[in-house]
Amino acid sequence: MRLNILFLLINLLWAGTGVAQIDSEPVQWETSIERPSARQVTLRFNARIAKGWHLYSLTEFLDGPLPTEFTFEIDSLSVRPKGQMQSTIPTVAYDEVFGIDLPYFDDQAQFYQSFELIDESVSIIRGEINYQACDDRVCIFRTEPFAFALDESTSVAVPNLEINSTDKARSQALTLAIKNKHYLLETAPAGNTKNSYWHLFFLGFLGGLLALLTPCVFPMIPLTVSYFLKQANNWRQGMANAFLYSFFIVLIYVLLSLPFHFLDAVSPELLNTLSTNFVLNLVFFGVFVFFAFSFFGYYELTLPSQWGSASDKGASKAGAIGIFFMAVTLAIVSFSCTGPILGSLLAGSLSSAGGAMQLTVGMTGFGVALALPFGAFALFPNALNALPKSGGWLTTIKVTLGFLELALALKFLSNADLVSHWGLLTREVFIGIWMLLGFGLTLYLLGIFRFPHEGVHPLNRFRIILATFSLVFTSYLFLGLISKENKLTLLSGFPPPTFYSIYPTVSDCPLGLDCYKDFEKGLAKAQAEKKPILLDFTGWACVNCRKVEEQVWSQAAIFERLNKDLVLISLYVDDRTELAEGDQFNFQFPDGRIRRINTIGEQWATFQSLNFNTASQPFYVLMTPDGTLLNAPIQYTDAATYLAWLESGLDKN
Repeated sequence: MRLNILFLLINLLWAGTGVAQIDSEPVQWETSIERPSARQVTLRFNARIAKGWHLYSLTEFLDGPLPTEFTFEIDSLSVRPKGQMQSTIPTVAYDEVFGIDLPYFDDQAQFYQSFELIDESVSIIRGEINYQACDDRVCIFRTEPFAFALDESTSVAVPNLEINSTDKARSQALTLAIKNKHYLLETAPAGNTKNSYWHLFFLGFLGGLLALLTPCVFPMIPLTVSYFLKQANNWRQGMANAFLYSFFIVLIYVLLSLPFHFLDAVSPELLNTLSTNFVLNLVFFGVFVFFAFSFFGYYELTLPSQWGSASDKGASKAGAIGIFFMAVTLAIVSFSCTGPILGSLLAGSLSSAGGAMQLTVGMTGFGVALALPFGAFALFPNALNALPKSGGWLTTIKVTLGFLELALALKFLSNADLVSHWGLLTREVFIGIWMLLGFGLTLYLLGIFRFPHEGVHPLNRFRIILATFSLVFTSYLFLGLISKENKLTLLSGFPPPTFYSIYPTVSDCPLGLDCYKDFEKGLAKAQAEKKPILLDFTGWACVNCRKVEEQVWSQAAIFERLNKDLVLISLYVDDRTELAEGDQFNFQFPDGRIRRINTIGEQWATFQSLNFNTASQPFYVLMTPDGTLLNAPIQYTDAATYLAWLESGLDKN
């Protein structure tokens, strides 16, 4: 990655942390409309740009800034664009941040788009402007909604979404009069979440160990270590080079996670919104199936050959630069085996706010595991003789990983199903497919079938041990399917929730509890019974939410509290169910921004962000019906900490 891009990312992160403050919006938009005839209309946008700031043109550049982009919400059968979006001529100059010549605007810019109205009754054209603006310190990214009234009698532009009296009333209904707001600035006991990053590091480390045991990486360990020891003038230099090589391997995988910090800095809700998007989950499902069949040997994943050639040229250089490019070469040539595992880490990082840091921690663990043998064998070179020889066991590992990739792929299909409420992958169907995959892996390991490209593998102790583990896991799934007592707690968060079932359930709430999925209805119940509220911000595709429900709420003492002493209000922020047309509205934030609320999830996500200044799930709030917080909100944690948190809040009620 080029240094200028890294410099930009650092600036973006700096801006996201609040170190760089922007006193006012650097770009102010004004709109106007021209309608020369009943079927012709031209929409004009005038940008006034603050001194020292640049607004970039409509042109998209590789390794450059985001262009200014206009999106129009139009029906192609009613409104037809005439040509492309036009603008005044920008200034072209060398940009020190991006290191290339860029067209940009300063002071002011004009943009315009003409339309043909096929249907003359069209009365309004809505859309939004997405743009990036930079000064010499930071860059900002903004979305500016707009709407143009096309009424010939007025021919005026509406610069923003309209806010009428109904919108104001609905917006005010989302704003709580919270008391004890100081609790929002405090951190509730985190319990085991203090060690959550270590848990993520361990999972990444485990992924790196699996990558080591693949045909793409394992044979390179003795070759690379021997190369360093033989090429050095002495043993100490060879060891130092091997350790530097190991360091660069870790560094490369950490650097791969940096762009996702940029996404977190732009919007803390962005990664979570992406993770619950049913289209993206379907894409991930397809990608993981593609990964699986590459592990099965039907084809091989490779990065562009030019990348490997360029890296090889760099590796021929002497010193630290050459060693760095050797590490890059390893990352490139091993991609066919490491890519699917890295894809799992990437997809997992999208599960909640703060996912960028989760990805960095996981990638660090992955890099450490991948680098560990190169440093260890440089320190103890005689141990190289103890390494097993490459052979069929590496293929066995690779195919086993293919079955695991299919199991993970099903999780993304399940996310799409849950968020969209299709009802296709219920809990029983999901577990049944996992059982088939487990049974298929067992048959493969026992040699009962093999893939077409493979030769005959002897049934050795290694394959028997793996087959035994696979059969035990499949039996565990079967018992969880037929037994109500076995809740499959080891897999909490992966299968759909227990109430998402093919069988009729008493309640569509976790564990059969009484819950409300609408705040106003739950509030009315709490007021009537004079009970405190447990406000549960959750999501259909939230793994940690399921873990809390199945592993924490299921504990007898906690379940009793939830069932008898509290009114549970569960608000699903990723629910893509559209609100009734009459219930959709434009929400205006205190800073003047306007957001269109079309779905149930958008409503509750805005509600959470507005009142509690957070966008992560799970997120639990204890409060009285009059809006008094009883203690600091809490997130994912263990049962003991959660119970103590519940009791501390209830004691203050």
